[in-house]
Amino acid sequence: MKLLRVGAPGEERPAVRTDDGRLLDLSSVASDIDGPFLASGGVDRARAAVEAGALPELDTDGPRIGAPVARPGKVICVGLNYRDHAAETGAAIPPRPVVFMKDPSTVVGPYDEVLIPRGSVKTDWEVELGVVIGRRARYLEGPEAAAEVIGGYVVSHDVSEREFQLEYSSQWDLGKSCETFNPMGPWLVTADEAGDPQDLGLRLSVNGVKRQHGHTRDMIFPVHEIVAYLSRYMVLEPGDVINTGTPAGVALGLPGTPYLRPGDTVELEIDGLGGQRQTFGQA
Repeated sequence: MKLLRVGAPGEERPAVRTDDGRLLDLSSVASDIDGPFLASGGVDRARAAVEAGALPELDTDGPRIGAPVARPGKVICVGLNYRDHAAETGAAIPPRPVVFMKDPSTVVGPYDEVLIPRGSVKTDWEVELGVVIGRRARYLEGPEAAAEVIGGYVVSHDVSEREFQLEYSSQWDLGKSCETFNPMGPWLVTADEAGDPQDLGLRLSVNGVKRQHGHTRDMIFPVHEIVAYLSRYMVLEPGDVINTGTPAGVALGLPGTPYLRPGDTVELEIDGLGGQRQTFGQA
């Protein structure tokens, strides 16, 4: 099932996208798509309402699509998780996942404007598979247990400012947490529909030029292993999001380092999870 939120910022309503492209209003089933919805069996309730034909249709033309998960409690990121990306940045293959946090307020809709920070000269793109936690998890014993707590998957754009990230601090947070730096969506695709998370292609282009074309099978640390690993060090709550890394092709690793400028347009997609498009503006 594909879950989404439509409406103006702060006024989104929950919805379902059917296989034939219709949008069904979930407002009678849930107040929002968030941690409490996922933790309380909201996906099952939504599925039952769709099957019963009990949901009114929404207009598919024109409504803004917001991030598919409201107010994530945490956005946890894994860096250098593709061998080709580590190589292009000159980094060694990490022996353990490289973990950092991203301010959850960075999460915006998949077609919203992204703002280049004031003073930025190195704003970069990163297409990533996002994992949405569906059940509370702590001290998971392994990948099989991790699979049971995943609510679904999203396209996540981990926008980064490399000067802020790599030159201003030994921590990465300054370059990762600028406003609008995590477009997400368009849909939360439930784990049963998304299938094997290690069998997904990722693509990104800038101004029509292909920049990234990777595959999740090339992850250093697979999705289920990442979830189990993180659960040993922090409690994962429903609605939390994990960005699982990006393949090669970011501006940092390209000849001439063609960082983003106001007016640039980025398009990205992941197999089965939909696509995004953002035009970059100036903060």
